[in-house]
Amino acid sequence: MTRTLRRRGSSPRAMRAAVLALAIGLGGCAWDTPQSTLIARSDFARDIHGVYRIIAWATIGIAAVVFVVLAWVLLRYRERPGGELPRQTRGHTGLEIAWTLAPALVLLIIAIPTIRAIFRTHAAAAPGALEITVRAWQWWWEFQYPSLGIVTANELHLPAGRPVMLRLEGPDVIHSFWIPQLGGKRDVIPGRENFLSFTPDISGEYPGQCAEFCGVSHANMRKRVIVEAPENFERWVAAQRAPAAEPAGLAAEGKALFARQACVGCHTIRGISGGKLAPDLTHFGSRQTFAAGMYALTPENVAAWVENPPALKPGAKMPALPLAKGEIQALAAFLVSLK
Repeated sequence: MTRTLRRRGSSPRAMRAAVLALAIGLGGCAWDTPQSTLIARSDFARDIHGVYRIIAWATIGIAAVVFVVLAWVLLRYRERPGGELPRQTRGHTGLEIAWTLAPALVLLIIAIPTIRAIFRTHAAAAPGALEITVRAWQWWWEFQYPSLGIVTANELHLPAGRPVMLRLEGPDVIHSFWIPQLGGKRDVIPGRENFLSFTPDISGEYPGQCAEFCGVSHANMRKRVIVEAPENFERWVAAQRAPAAEPAGLAAEGKALFARQACVGCHTIRGISGGKLAPDLTHFGSRQTFAAGMYALTPENVAAWVENPPALKPGAKMPALPLAKGEIQALAAFLVSLK
C-alpha cells in the first residue's frame, strides 16, 4: 500500500516537473529576438525568408502525411485477439513510382524559388547604391564610405530606402558578415573581394555578428547597423565629416598624451595621427559602444579599456599601456570628447 501511494504521489510531481521544463524551454523561444532571421527588414532578408517559408510548409505537409498514414496503419493493422494475418504485399509498382515522384516533386518546388533567390541576392547593386567597403579585422569591423570620405568602426550607418553595396575585404583571416534581420551571411576572405547588396527599408538598430570562427575573440566580434531616415543619415554624414571639437581641461591633457604615445602608430584621428591598424577614432565619442559592441561608451569603460584591453576582451591586439592612473583618466576623457 505504501509503495502504491508513493507511486501515485510521484505522478503529480513528475507532471509538474514536466510542465515546468516545458515552460522554461518555451521561454527561450521568441519570434522577434534582436538577431532573429524571422523578422525581415530588407529586400535581401525577405527573399531568404520566402525560401524558408516554402521549405517550412513543405516539411510540415510531409510530416502531416507521414503521421496520418502511420496512425492509420497502426490502427488499421494492429494485432487483435484471434485476428488473421493481413494479406502481405511483396511488390507494388504504383507505390514505388509514387514515393519516387513525390520527393522529386517536393525538391522541385523547393529548388525553383531557391535558385531564383540565389540569383537575386548575388545580382549587381541597383543604380545609385551607396557603396561601403567593409574590412573585417581580428576582432572588429571597419566601414569605409569612399564617396563620402568617412571611415568608422563597428557601427554601420545606412539610409532607409536606399540600395547599399557592401564590398567585403579580409585583411587577416576568414570572417563572415551577418546582420540577421537585413540579410544572409557572406564570407569575408583574404585576397578575395565579396559583395553584398540589399535595401534596408525600416529604420532601427540591428545587431550583427561575425559568423565564421576567427580566433579567441570570435564571439566578441559584434557590430551594429543603424538604419535611419535619409535626413538623419545626412546629418550623421555632416557630423562625421566635420573635425572633432577642440578638447579642454582634462581632455586637452589627454590629447597631448595621445600624440606622444604609441597610439598614433595604430589609430587615426584626423589632424593628429594616421595609423591604419586599429579603429579610426576621429569621432569615437559619437558612438554608442566600443570594443566591437561589447561595452557602452562611458568614461569609466574607456578608462578600463585603456588600462588593460586584453582583460576586457580576450586576445585584443591593443596592449596594456604603462600609464599612471591620472594619464589613463586624461586619455579616456579625450577619447570620449571626440564627437
